[in-house]
Amino acid sequence: MRKNILITGASTGLGEGMARSWAAKGCNLALCARRTEKLVQLQSELLASHPGIQVVVRPLDVCDYDRVFQVFREFHEELGTLDRVVVNAGMGSQSAVGHGDFASNRQTAETNFVAAIAQCEAAMEIFRVQNAGHLVLMSSVSGVRGFRGPFNVYAATKAAVAALAEGLQLDTRDTPIRVTSILPGYILTDINRSVTNAPFRVDLETGVKALVKAIDSEKRRAYVPWWPWTPLSYVLKAMPFGLFSRAM
Repeated sequence: MRKNILITGASTGLGEGMARSWAAKGCNLALCARRTEKLVQLQSELLASHPGIQVVVRPLDVCDYDRVFQVFREFHEELGTLDRVVVNAGMGSQSAVGHGDFASNRQTAETNFVAAIAQCEAAMEIFRVQNAGHLVLMSSVSGVRGFRGPFNVYAATKAAVAALAEGLQLDTRDTPIRVTSILPGYILTDINRSVTNAPFRVDLETGVKALVKAIDSEKRRAYVPWWPWTPLSYVLKAMPFGLFSRAM
């Protein structure tokens, strides 16, 4: 079992859910997010419920790239090792390209992809010194194809994250370092709460349970929940553009 786990974007949603799940399994946690108050509250709750574990927290905006490296190193020093790093921090996009909201779309691109590179750099730096570790990148089913409207940029960033994960898998092949790309479908969080057309959406508890199971399996690529998104991913990839454009 991966004992010491770092999760970014851990103050809410999937990050918080994963933290609770791994705490219940006896894992030590390094949690970071922008919302310091929620992090401290989560830390107190987890330590009260699971007094045998360590939970350390740091405020972190993942777009503050220098601080990403600083926080990851501090966590490593405090816990002694980092066995798994989950690159989870991210955000949705608000509007389609060309509708006057470049600032928002740029922020989405930087948070979901450029910041993911910084987190991967910081994690891999530690893993290479340890000669061990498990890097988890949170992509999305929406990264399988381009998506219309407000999902233009979000889908593109998640496709980029999946490609980055695959490249890192090639770099670490035949080494003790593992890299996993996770592609969730619709799991009810603040990112998609306002989405009215969210097919096969599951509640947070169901989604987190499937998510943790997939990550713990340490496969190269996993769709979450497995059903129906694994078979549907093949359908989405193979669907002709004209049919795809009508369906989506």
